[in-house]
Amino acid sequence: MSIVHRLTVDGRDYFLPDPVTDLKGNILEAIKAGGGYVNIPPLRGGPGIDILFSPGMPVTWSQIDVGGETADRADDRSGSGVDDEFGL
Repeated sequence: MSIVHRLTVDGRDYFLPDPVTDLKGNILEAIKAGGGYVNIPPLRGGPGIDILFSPGMPVTWSQIDVGGETADRADDRSGSGVDDEFGL
């Protein structure tokens, strides 16, 4: 099981690797200081992106489990008559 964190800033999503504790602290400090740039690291590699955080800016954190399902669950679903993985 692998966890990916999704940071939504002003309606735009950024996917982040674990851990995000320091990043959350940096964002909070920038907001408390009245605004500031924080570097958001990339999910796989590269320089990341600098985002200007300011008080009142909508910011949402969520976690996504991107682990695969077990072979038993995949076998159970195959005989259910379901057309796709979403049950439609």
